[in-house]
Amino acid sequence: MYNQKVLEAFAHPQNVGEIENPDGDGTVGNATCGDIMRITLRIVDDVIVDAKFQTFGCAAAIATSSTATQMVIGMTVDEALKLTNARVVEELEGLPPQKIHCSVLAEEAIKKAIENYRAKKANKPVDNGPIEYV
Repeated sequence: MYNQKVLEAFAHPQNVGEIENPDGDGTVGNATCGDIMRITLRIVDDVIVDAKFQTFGCAAAIATSSTATQMVIGMTVDEALKLTNARVVEELEGLPPQKIHCSVLAEEAIKKAIENYRAKKANKPVDNGPIEYV
């Protein structure tokens, strides 16, 4: 079902955990399958210098979380906003069709973390609210 690259990312995920007092924090979930993904970011001068994830979900959810966080480290915030789920799937050399939604969660969690960062930076009230289901 999963290719070797996905299995490797699942078995040896990078960036697991959470950043204490993150600059950006985004949590999303998928009501259909129950996956929940939280991504925290450390951002300096609009460049993502660290990214961590906590994911409750299947192998694809963990693999896409790990891969997406690796991909955004070193990107500017604007560059990271352009990261698509298709690019994450490409980096993993494919996912089964029924698992593509996991890559969407990774994309959306990054976008939500960046929205959170921008709200903090603009001194706007930050409401992480309930988990956003995509």
